[in-house]
Amino acid sequence: MQRATRTLTAALAVAVLLVGCGAPHGLDGDLTDDWAALVAPGAFTPAAEVCHEADFADAVPLAAYAPVDCATPHRVETVHVGTFPAERKEPPPVASPELRTAFADCDKRANGYVGDDWRAGRLRLAVAVPSGPGWAAGSRWYRCDLMEVTTAEAGAKVVSRSGSLRNALRPPSPLWLGCQQARTDRSRVVRSLVPVDCAERHDAEFAGVWQAPDRPYPENSAQWAPFYAGCRTVLARYAGVPDDGDLIYRSDLVVRPPSAGRWQVGDRGVRCYLWLGDRKVTGSLKGAGPAGLPVRTK
Repeated sequence: MQRATRTLTAALAVAVLLVGCGAPHGLDGDLTDDWAALVAPGAFTPAAEVCHEADFADAVPLAAYAPVDCATPHRVETVHVGTFPAERKEPPPVASPELRTAFADCDKRANGYVGDDWRAGRLRLAVAVPSGPGWAAGSRWYRCDLMEVTTAEAGAKVVSRSGSLRNALRPPSPLWLGCQQARTDRSRVVRSLVPVDCAERHDAEFAGVWQAPDRPYPENSAQWAPFYAGCRTVLARYAGVPDDGDLIYRSDLVVRPPSAGRWQVGDRGVRCYLWLGDRKVTGSLKGAGPAGLPVRTK
């Protein structure tokens, strides 16, 4: 009898314990039916109008993505983020139609962002894409990245700067190419252009950008000829002189296309400079007209 009593007492104690451990009000004790299903991770897409301390990279892994406020020192600024077609299985290679299309979009976006053709300043535009693993995970973005550089000539280095490049080419702009001093070799070939204040004596000036058609990169005189013809038209418009046969007697030209590598990516913007060659002037020749840029007889 005592054993039966002890058994009953133990059973009642367990029952009381179980009641005491019952679910709080409003919960049914089922640990699974009240949890929302986990959302599948989506493909990563970077933000636009942010800056980056690190140097530009063609392919950006998620682990390297560390945007900063553009008011702090940085080397790269993302002005726009676009999207590749979703069906492509791998990142587009250099010279692919998709990458050229992306560059054309970035070109247009960058111009609107800085307030003029970005080539009119000491700027460089490049397109970044996801890394291989990022692409495999579903990322299909391309990033339009702008950088300030030390020169528009060969050998340019990226500048660490503070402040956004938005409207950076609105006048007056310290990035604007403006007046230049040509450095020539013994054969009178212009090897480099050095920016100078237009109030100083100089012999060259940035005239504008000619957008070349989609043609092979120039390698011989015949292929270079359309580039000079295009820049002569740019020069005539800039200086306010007739675009005719006399133009070659008014000014020489310095023609600066993008590098062969950038040409493959889709950059078709050619920088055009007037170059006096035989004299120096003070002040800008923009809108100078025939009197300011007379036909040379010698």
